[in-house]
Amino acid sequence: MSLTQEKQEKKQSNALPMVIIAGLFFILGFVTWMNGSLMPYLQQVLSLTPFQASLILFSFYIAVTFTALPSAAIIRKVGYKNGMALGLATMTLAALLFIPAAKTQMFPLFLLAQLIMGAGQTLLQTAVNPYVVRIGPEESAAARISIMGILNKGAGVVAPIVFTALILSGFTDTVGTELTQVQIDDMANSLITPYLGLAIFIGVLAFAINKAPLPELASEAEEGENKGQLKEVLSHPNLALGVVALFLYVAVEVIAGDTIGAFALALGVESYSVMTSYTMACMVFGYILGIALIPRFISQQRALTVSAVLGLVLSFGVIFGDNNSFAIANALSFILGDVQLPDTLILIAFLGLANAIVWPAIFPLALSGMGKLTSVGSALLVMGISGGAFGPLFWSLASGSSGQAVDLQSGYVVMLPCYLFILFYAVKGCKMKSWK
Repeated sequence: MSLTQEKQEKKQSNALPMVIIAGLFFILGFVTWMNGSLMPYLQQVLSLTPFQASLILFSFYIAVTFTALPSAAIIRKVGYKNGMALGLATMTLAALLFIPAAKTQMFPLFLLAQLIMGAGQTLLQTAVNPYVVRIGPEESAAARISIMGILNKGAGVVAPIVFTALILSGFTDTVGTELTQVQIDDMANSLITPYLGLAIFIGVLAFAINKAPLPELASEAEEGENKGQLKEVLSHPNLALGVVALFLYVAVEVIAGDTIGAFALALGVESYSVMTSYTMACMVFGYILGIALIPRFISQQRALTVSAVLGLVLSFGVIFGDNNSFAIANALSFILGDVQLPDTLILIAFLGLANAIVWPAIFPLALSGMGKLTSVGSALLVMGISGGAFGPLFWSLASGSSGQAVDLQSGYVVMLPCYLFILFYAVKGCKMKSWK
């Protein structure tokens, strides 16, 4: 067999696994970004304060912090394919928990469901991400990662629309009104059928993954060896500061993607549950822009600098903008149609454009020159996802307990120090090779 034929067969044999993995990335994005609709919906149904509502996101993202390393240990024990199936099975259990949570309207039960969903997501992420890199040629790994990223964020556009159509479509006239107990019961019960359907779908997918023709990957280095390298990894400022930068980036990404609905609800916008779609659409556009421009026309470092500056400018616009102005929506009527949204909401959505290429830029800059420490450094960087737990939490604390739009608007001030640190990392931190 010739070398060309061998490469062609390998490419064909990898095609089905990549389609399966692509589907998993879409599911990951769908479940993750549905939180942007779920948060204001539960805030309305359960009469939650901004702080209590932020716990819906906190319980989901905090799972990364304490389940990332155990997930890696599970993968080493059962393999990547079984790890994916177990992650999906855990997510199925979490979806089923939403049923008694909706029936009883018990907030702690919703938080438990979110925590288990986050744990299942972490296990699935731990298994599926290395697959993307190692299932095909190393030289095309970046292209595969970019495609998966677009699928993940694209699911973020679809999820709020589906949530609204299946759950919120009959309750648009409840915005800005005091709900009766009958309305509360109806809204809570509307979660049951969609989450039951989600549980069945993910459960079937878990069974299918277990039977799918996915080749097993070689196991990674032992955990003890990785622990021994941790101190050495942290001696590299570009990596250590990169972990902080990614933590803060995910914090602002989740604030922009998942609190926009709560802010829209406070502003009396009936379509509050689809607002996350606007942020995600901007992220997808930014992702495509990054693929086209980096590194052909602009370096990763310069792109990160531009993103941080744009994030700062938009943040100032959100904080000091006029909630009664619709100038941007009117200017973009050729895109938005007749949709009338306050300038501040659209500026939050535009943050998706500023955030899009931050992760792809920081990751390689942080791992530059790490050599044999790359795998341990990557694990630390991935743990930066836990920033998603704290960003909305700090936003809610800065907003106070009133739930008024003007107070929620002022809460976005927490994004400024985050973008300032990302700017510092882009200009100086990524170049630091020594703490001296």
